[in-house]
Amino acid sequence: MKALVCKNKELTVQTVALPKLEKGDALLEVLRCGICGSDLHARRHCNHWGGIMQKAGYQNFMSEDQSVIMGHEFCGEILDYGPKSARRYKVGTKVCAMPLIRRNNVVNLIGFSKDAGGAFAERMAVNENLMVPISNGLNVDRAALTEPMAVGLHAVNRAEMKARDVAIVIGCGPVGLAVIASLKAKGVKTIVASDFSAKRRELAKKCGAHVLIDPAEQTPFDNWEEYGFVNTIPQLLNTLLEGFEKIRSLPMPWWHTWRIAEKLGAIKPKSPVIFECVGIPGLINQIIEGAPIYSKVVVAGVCMDTDKIEPAQALNKEIDLRFSSAYTPLEFRTTLHMLANGKLNADPMITGTVGLHGVDKAFDLLGNAEEHAKILVNPAIQSAELSLT
Repeated sequence: MKALVCKNKELTVQTVALPKLEKGDALLEVLRCGICGSDLHARRHCNHWGGIMQKAGYQNFMSEDQSVIMGHEFCGEILDYGPKSARRYKVGTKVCAMPLIRRNNVVNLIGFSKDAGGAFAERMAVNENLMVPISNGLNVDRAALTEPMAVGLHAVNRAEMKARDVAIVIGCGPVGLAVIASLKAKGVKTIVASDFSAKRRELAKKCGAHVLIDPAEQTPFDNWEEYGFVNTIPQLLNTLLEGFEKIRSLPMPWWHTWRIAEKLGAIKPKSPVIFECVGIPGLINQIIEGAPIYSKVVVAGVCMDTDKIEPAQALNKEIDLRFSSAYTPLEFRTTLHMLANGKLNADPMITGTVGLHGVDKAFDLLGNAEEHAKILVNPAIQSAELSLT
């Protein structure tokens, strides 16, 4: 079969052996696979990334000197099963699958390990238990976005926010757009999107953003007073004292009134949920410095460099800092069904399609924010030309 192989930072189309199927495996014909920012990172920085993974106990991440077939945002059609498999779905069923598979008693990351070939290929092996059938006539282009959209859904779930909360999304690349689409599906009434790129701000609006910010002209926190946020310690102290004075004036023990007000959410001032979806050094600290007091910050951008923050600044504001990665099996299934039911709009993200021979060029194109957001790979295309969406 044909596959795109990454080795020593080079991408070449090669003829490779079909995946060997083991118990619990299914063989898919790859129909579509999205190119992820993680693929771009892995191509250039896999040794560094592998070192980070090793600190967390995972030893099988790809290295530069290995031949690896990347691609983890995919959908495909079932062609066959491994021995003694459950065969839950018929051959010919179109499915998506979480990009995990067990090899040598180790659960490997599909597309990021030499032992788990990815979907930049005509065929691939997946874990049959992690497959989800594509329903409701969903086309394969949209279905292939299940994995990246699940990342956005997980980030929103990590935020534990309500529809009336203000969401501020910093960075409108694929991760930011997935977050915006999930916020829209959740019914969040105010979604602020910030990006230097006019093209990406346009895509953010199509995905559901209500307010667009060009950070070259203003910060996303300029309107914090408009939303009732508190941004300085003196203002916070005055607000708390004024509230306390009102409570003390009531004809009942103030501590009982305080508890009631606390349960009703009337003690703390309003605060936003901020999603960091860029992943560059210094940005988390910039957000901490600019964010209103009591803000919740969810970090979904992948920064591949050492970074630093000023903890005292976050402490003074009682910033809630959370990190978000991947998703659960339920979130993956939910995302696919939301796409199929039209509740989740991912269409604006797709900006082009290429065959295996065009992936190398597509990697370069994705480095330009004004050109593309998500390019899909269709292994059946023989040409190296990019087809615009």
